[in-house]
Amino acid sequence: MLLQNALEVSTPNERAILITRGFDAPPERVFECFTQPALVSRWMLGPPGWTMPVCTVDLRVGGKYRFEWRSQDGASMGMTGTFREIVPNEKLVSTEIFDEDWTGGEASVELTFAESKGRTIATYLLTYSSPQARDGALASGMADGMEMGFKNLDEVLKG
Repeated sequence: MLLQNALEVSTPNERAILITRGFDAPPERVFECFTQPALVSRWMLGPPGWTMPVCTVDLRVGGKYRFEWRSQDGASMGMTGTFREIVPNEKLVSTEIFDEDWTGGEASVELTFAESKGRTIATYLLTYSSPQARDGALASGMADGMEMGFKNLDEVLKG
């Protein structure tokens, strides 16, 4: 089990990336931060200077979410997904695809929240359309971007 809030990345098979991160809050609070637009838009930002002007979450099976990011210099990026399974405070299963489909199709995302001594261990299992798509995701710096966001989440969870 994670002793610190360090991002751990592994590749359990040729199409998947497993990302694990600890948070100093109970699963209920972390789940809220992943599912309430007012909270998501405060932390899921990546590098400094980026904002999330569009953040919608229809939290029901079959419901969609939409995230759009913008940088200070005008660059933008968007992602859409559909919820496939929702177990409040424990699990979110969804699809995701970026507007510029650099991963060769929809990815599957299984996000679980496990309580450990008053903390939450969040685990992402991202499954891509091909080994090449997974390798491209790894090479993109996605883990670094996720950790930047997770550091923001640490601050949101303190407040």
